[in-house]
Amino acid sequence: MISKKNHSASFRDPSGYVFVDNGVVKRRINPIYFKQYQTLKEKELFKKLFSAGLLIKHEEVFADTSQIVIQPEQIPFVTYPYEWSFNQYKDAALLTLKIQKFCLDNDMSLKDASAFNVTFHSGKPIFIDTLSFDFYQTNEPWRAFKQFVSHFFGPLLLAKYHGAPTLKLMSNFIDGIPVKMLSSMLPLKTFLNPFVYSNVHLLAKYENDYKADYKGKARKTSLSKKAQLNIVKSLYDFIKKIKLNEQSEWGDYYNKINYTESAFLQKTKIINQWISNLKTKTLIDIGGNDGTFVRRIEQHIEHALICDIDNNAVDFNYKILHDKTESYITPFVLDVLNPSASIGFNSEERASFLHRIKAFKPELTMALAVIHHMSLSGNIPFAMSAEFFASFSKYLIIEFPKREDSWVERLLNSKREFKAYFNFYNIQSFEEIYECYFDIVEKLEINNSKRVMYLLKKKDV
Repeated sequence: MISKKNHSASFRDPSGYVFVDNGVVKRRINPIYFKQYQTLKEKELFKKLFSAGLLIKHEEVFADTSQIVIQPEQIPFVTYPYEWSFNQYKDAALLTLKIQKFCLDNDMSLKDASAFNVTFHSGKPIFIDTLSFDFYQTNEPWRAFKQFVSHFFGPLLLAKYHGAPTLKLMSNFIDGIPVKMLSSMLPLKTFLNPFVYSNVHLLAKYENDYKADYKGKARKTSLSKKAQLNIVKSLYDFIKKIKLNEQSEWGDYYNKINYTESAFLQKTKIINQWISNLKTKTLIDIGGNDGTFVRRIEQHIEHALICDIDNNAVDFNYKILHDKTESYITPFVLDVLNPSASIGFNSEERASFLHRIKAFKPELTMALAVIHHMSLSGNIPFAMSAEFFASFSKYLIIEFPKREDSWVERLLNSKREFKAYFNFYNIQSFEEIYECYFDIVEKLEINNSKRVMYLLKKKDV
């Protein structure tokens, strides 16, 4: 068997790497990790992690003396830490601690605690790095502790005190936010909190001491397994209680919409009819708020991505899908005016939103009451937004608020002396430009509103 070239995000770990074989994600395990892998397999620790929903399932598809190849359950769309809402981030941290406790209970330990080892699948966080497990060494401290602080504990504290947007710092610090930076950004009152002080500020103060002594030799510290379990439990309990206190424009969005209940129901009916006719199975709702309109779709949907710029809306969506066990929905935070870029070495370690959504190939995109924000808040010309939507879906359901719509009027008035520049924002210009990229399949006015619904089909190239 010939191994494929490793994935651009999988080159740091000597234990193995991820590769793609004819569109299927697989993982090669190198001989250096055989002992750990066989132990996990023989003690049925993998099976226990699978059944608990903690680790992505896999099956072994090839093995010889030079390599073992496993094929994990395929994840249609991977989200990254800087695209998670606050409570998604919390749950990813708690998942990592659950796994570390499980490891310690079974004489194993996580050798790394990167937030990028977790993604969301079937509505829940899931650990995806199968090679992160190593043997527990008696009385040795958890070597991934500092990484857990810089990837999870620290960012969550920053979000608590400075707001959810600070979680996006992870896009700039792919190896975790430096603990000295974390310490400097936290309020002075956190120095009076014994737990935060010992796990962040003291760690930052003595960071160099953890690396090496004056002779350049790594310092050795001793920590019993019981003490490690106590630390894990303390972190778990503390993180579970962290709350985010911030308001947002969209938190009460559907109670503030400027059209009537009958118009709301008509909009729902139009969407349902079009999706039923198309027999849509996969879609993305851009600016989907809390997922209200996706949940009203009667057609069976296999996978729905719902993204929004607002953390609270995404958090509320995430809570609803947990309460209803809606495993087909993947919510995430995304600013459509500034989608996640490709980052990391050679700008290839973490793929951009556009790269991932094109690979996902949703059959349909929904953009409900988004175009006026793109055009008037973001100054995005119709040609650019049309090109954007046409780049990843065959069909587009888009809602166009006319100039007379009260929200549009508010945005136009905010332009003051530049208001005339936005005279292009009208339904005639919209149709003329969008028809360069799409055919209009159907156009319907929403009664008692200033909004129009369009079903568009991407033109054949």
